[in-house]
Amino acid sequence: MTSVLVVDDQVLIRAGLAALIHAAPGLTVAGEAEDGQTAVIQAEARRPDVILMDIRMPRLNGVTATERILADATHRPRVLVLTTFDLDEYVYAALRAGASGFLLKDTPPDRLIAAIQTVAAGDMLFAPTVTRRLIEAYTRDSHLPETPLPDLRGLTAREIEVLRLVGTGMTNGDIARGLVVSEATVKTHLHRAMTKLSLASRAQAVVVAYESGLVTPGRDATPGSRS
Repeated sequence: MTSVLVVDDQVLIRAGLAALIHAAPGLTVAGEAEDGQTAVIQAEARRPDVILMDIRMPRLNGVTATERILADATHRPRVLVLTTFDLDEYVYAALRAGASGFLLKDTPPDRLIAAIQTVAAGDMLFAPTVTRRLIEAYTRDSHLPETPLPDLRGLTAREIEVLRLVGTGMTNGDIARGLVVSEATVKTHLHRAMTKLSLASRAQAVVVAYESGLVTPGRDATPGSRS
């Protein structure tokens, strides 16, 4: 059973999401929160598997709440961001902080449930083309706060190569075929790279690949990758 914490400052939206999750097989509502501060408290107390996180909220926004929740090394839930606009600097900042994906608030119910199940399984939610479009829009934005980049020097050459290919939007299967190795081997290299860099999600790994210069915006998109 996958437990979900619902975070939104609008009571009707929050109640609707909770009711939808209650009715879905295999899902249960771990709790509800009306702002980011309450979300941090609830996440620590209830240990949900997935958090549906609104971005723009009073007291503490969804980006800062995501950062604080994922800073807990003992329990890192999958964070699924809810937003009104897909090209949103707040969404980019949430991915940068470790969110696993994002959804528009007008997403149909069946797709919302599928999205929760996808991130709960550890997969990146959105298509690589959407990931690239969002990251390329903001990775060079001077208005974003400066944050230190992970030090890649602790990675092996193969781990760096896998991280770069993940950044271009390739799936594990694509990478395995390109490097002529098994998909399990690709997963192992990616897991080790993410562990060394303290990354919470595949989406965050994509952001790091761009911001560290492994992938060049507008040039390294992979035509053959699935979208």
